Amino acid sequence: MIRHQNDEADGSGRVPTSVAVGPVFVICSSVLSLACPGLPWVMLRPLIGQNLDYPKTRKADQVDDYHGIKIADPYRWLEDDNSVETLAWVQAENQVTRDYLEKIPYRLQLKSRLEELYNYPKYGIPSRSGPYYLWSKNDGLQNQSVLYVQKGLEGTPRVLIDPNQLSADGTVRLMAGEASKDGGCFAYYLSSGGSDWLEGRVLEIETGTVLKDDLKWLKVTGLAWFGDGFFYSRYDAPEERHDLSSRNEGHKVYYHRLGTLQSDDRLIYEDKAHPQRFHTVQTTEDERFVILTVSERGQGKDGNALFFCDLSRFDDLSRHTASFTPIVADVTNDRFHVVDNVGDRFLIQTNKNAPNGRVALYDPAHESNHDGSAWKDVVPETTETLSSVSTQGGKLFVTYAKDVTSHPYVYSLDGKMENPIALPGPGTSGGFGGRREDTDAFYAYSSFNYPSTIFRYDIAARKSTIFRESAIKGFKAEDYQTEQVFYPSKDGTRVPMFLVFKRGLKLDGNNPTLLYAYGGFNVTVPPEFNPLRLALLEQGVVYASANIRGGGEYGEKWHQAGMKLEKQNVFDDFIAAAEWLIANKYTSPAKLAISGASNGGLLVGAVINQRPDLFRAAVPQVGVMDMLRFQKFTIGWNWIADYGSSDNPEEFQTLYRYSPLHNIREGTKYPATLITTADHDDRVVPAHSFKYAATLQQNASHANPVLIRIDTQSGHGASNTSKALDTAADIYSFLLYNLGVTPRLP
Repeated sequence: MIRHQNDEADGSGRVPTSVAVGPVFVICSSVLSLACPGLPWVMLRPLIGQNLDYPKTRKADQVDDYHGIKIADPYRWLEDDNSVETLAWVQAENQVTRDYLEKIPYRLQLKSRLEELYNYPKYGIPSRSGPYYLWSKNDGLQNQSVLYVQKGLEGTPRVLIDPNQLSADGTVRLMAGEASKDGGCFAYYLSSGGSDWLEGRVLEIETGTVLKDDLKWLKVTGLAWFGDGFFYSRYDAPEERHDLSSRNEGHKVYYHRLGTLQSDDRLIYEDKAHPQRFHTVQTTEDERFVILTVSERGQGKDGNALFFCDLSRFDDLSRHTASFTPIVADVTNDRFHVVDNVGDRFLIQTNKNAPNGRVALYDPAHESNHDGSAWKDVVPETTETLSSVSTQGGKLFVTYAKDVTSHPYVYSLDGKMENPIALPGPGTSGGFGGRREDTDAFYAYSSFNYPSTIFRYDIAARKSTIFRESAIKGFKAEDYQTEQVFYPSKDGTRVPMFLVFKRGLKLDGNNPTLLYAYGGFNVTVPPEFNPLRLALLEQGVVYASANIRGGGEYGEKWHQAGMKLEKQNVFDDFIAAAEWLIANKYTSPAKLAISGASNGGLLVGAVINQRPDLFRAAVPQVGVMDMLRFQKFTIGWNWIADYGSSDNPEEFQTLYRYSPLHNIREGTKYPATLITTADHDDRVVPAHSFKYAATLQQNASHANPVLIRIDTQSGHGASNTSKALDTAADIYSFLLYNLGVTPRLP
């Protein structure tokens, strides 16, 4: 199946990208540098951030009882993002932050440098449907990438969808889409202002005409074609004015026939007895089968059930009721994904009885045991982590992660390994997957010092060639060095970490360093290129990316070692990374900053509570900060599978011990802290950051600034390029300033 996708919005709380993700506002001027033009920047540093006048945040007498323990929640009122009082508080906090950032004299010059670094063409991976190839391109500083279409690889490209034309501020995003098998239509969905809510549309590929089809309240969904329509998943319309905060329950699957109203769509599947289950569907390439995936993460189960329906029995699904046959009948902690069908049978990627992953063959005619235990292996489990599997051109494309780096291979459909696909070096590859009759596969490759490049793989010749590459003005890969090191955590676990820095680095303990990690939801933080990061590297900053437990770097065992009652391992791994960097003379506590987003924001908040002495600056972005109430908002219940729940007495004790909001110590000297969130973040609602900022400002010593910046028309990540660049400029300025770096800028 052909898919175009720009971003993930699966409700998992994950943002698997590093700094330069998240909300911002625009800073207009540098007041202090204009008032004192003759003063060197370094001499201005003591004048900024002293005696900050934080807004007076009202305390309420809210106390909750958790299993006999009384816990105060004085800033509960900040959870109401529509109240006049909350809006006034947001405005006052933003003013304090603006005043601080505007006095950093080089911020505007730093932003100009970021624009220079980011201003180069960026290409998406081509996909084919019928006679057409679809691919995306951003010329450089466009707010949104543009989707192009052309007939054949030698055809003339034309614009199919330009999201930049869909809103005045450029915050409507093309999130994902799928072309019909014959290339006649393209179904896609849009996000507005950074929200996870999606609106579905359809256009004719030949003419570019947008049809009248308009689908609303989509979330955690695919678009799976069948005949003259497609399947999708949605919720009922939320309560008015609470669409960005109310709990999402009752996920349903519908079939939409082209040219009809959404109100006429046929309900395909719902489960009223389990309102917190996700129900998503895909169709096989031949459109014979529709696959239903059911997950129940709100009940703490990290896996899924799997069902199928043979669509060859239906001539018109809008007039018939689909019935599903179980492949895996019950939701457990095992994960299953149908890669493709081979006739009547299914190739399934799973971690059932295989923590590192395997590919198995399921035959409905000969299987009565609906739990995956008796399936025949096609690609057995190995010592490496199976990171992705897809089919194209009659082959299986299988990618393993070895110490976090990608290793793709080509297999026959019956599981015979035919050849590896050589990559330019240790890094990250992604893509592959397409039509059975394809003769070429496309994939992207990048590493910390290798910009993302699109490769064309000739399946018959077993050869890769560069299809599209981008040149970044002034960037020379040889100017930078990348190393992978392994360090021991508190319990002796061996943890990998990548280091990137300018060549000629002196290990004198005096290098400004930014340490990043994520550590959750089975997400792997890969070695990949970020042009904005160059603005730090060229100023002598060491960038460190620690692949801590809780992620998927070493399969399900690595993930489980950082889940629920084991979550402290995640924080220990991150602290150990910092200690290793200091012990090995890369940096010192006075020169070390940390950042993380979403689950990584939780990581930063927890770690500066546990070891405030270890860091000079911290940037927790869109973080999950209230670990006792996260499940009460939007899709937060989905994270119970990773975190546990305060409703469970044993899990409550663990959550309470590390919850960033509940472990802030009065009078403690915390690192200089910049908290970020946004008004349209309906995944990790901004109340997390609001309450955390109010508490930290109240209790921390005033030796270092504690700031929060709240963006508008943005969500769990920056909603357009302009906001992403402002984000990076604000965060990088804050970090460089507090690490004592005087940048040399053009």
